[in-house]
Amino acid sequence: MSEHLMEKNSKIYIAGHKGLVGSALVRNLQAKGFSNLILKSRQELDLLDATEVADFFAKEKPEYIFLAAAKVGGIHANNEFPADFIYQNLQIQNNIIHNAYLSGAKKLLFLGSSCIYPRNCAQPIKEEYLLTGELEKTNEAYAIAKIAGIKMCQAYNKQYGTKFISVMPTNLYGPNDNFDLESSHVLPALLRKFHDAKKNNQKEVIMWGTGSPMREFLYVDDLADACVHLMKTYDGDEIVNIGTGEDISIKDLTKLIKEIVGFEGEIINDITKPDGTPKKLLNVSKLHALGWKHEVDLQKGIEITHNWFLENYKL
Repeated sequence: MSEHLMEKNSKIYIAGHKGLVGSALVRNLQAKGFSNLILKSRQELDLLDATEVADFFAKEKPEYIFLAAAKVGGIHANNEFPADFIYQNLQIQNNIIHNAYLSGAKKLLFLGSSCIYPRNCAQPIKEEYLLTGELEKTNEAYAIAKIAGIKMCQAYNKQYGTKFISVMPTNLYGPNDNFDLESSHVLPALLRKFHDAKKNNQKEVIMWGTGSPMREFLYVDDLADACVHLMKTYDGDEIVNIGTGEDISIKDLTKLIKEIVGFEGEIINDITKPDGTPKKLLNVSKLHALGWKHEVDLQKGIEITHNWFLENYKL
């Protein structure tokens, strides 16, 4: 157990508070009565700028840091802009992790991603499979940056006695997701596709691939709850997977989203398009042993996300 539990008035900095994960962390912390949250927009604090970040930490001295800021995107974006993905992610995490140490932060939680694991990993994926094989080429730049972040946290713990922990979430979805068809991930992209098809009275929606790959999805507010739980209770050096331990085929996911959106037409499979990895499921037994389990099932999570999309998304 952690000897310094976060107090309700502890200074907590959420880096990336406007993103999918950061905004969920803010919701979760506020709901639990944490009142001293430090939130800085990109205009106020450029995380790529080492001097700005150093000045911010020296002045604010946050006690707890959730590092949820990152450059993220789907396969297309990762493939097109690998230099942006490796440079920006390394720069953001280097600046924050180093200055968290310099300013004497009590604890930092670094958010990685399940794409850090080898491409042809045994399933379900255990934490110790990290660096046991080749990465998926399409998002290698992003994965390498995230692995560097994990190793950096461990190195600072070893050399400086810091308490920097790292968590690896599975595929996430929820309010504030990216619904842009060019750059979004599979679940929000499907929501958007069916929404547009319904609105435009289309007869069919084209699906990439066979629909056979299996994927795991975690509602983002569940992730935030797990992160706050681990920030309070976990001090280990080793990474922790965060997921549901349950998966669904893309085909079944598509049917579920079609139903929730209320699209009446056909689903057509374009089997000239690639399927990607056949299965990607995290082993979450460590997380369960640490006293946390997800609460929101996929149907409910997608319904909430769909309602948020209808209310907030400007098409």
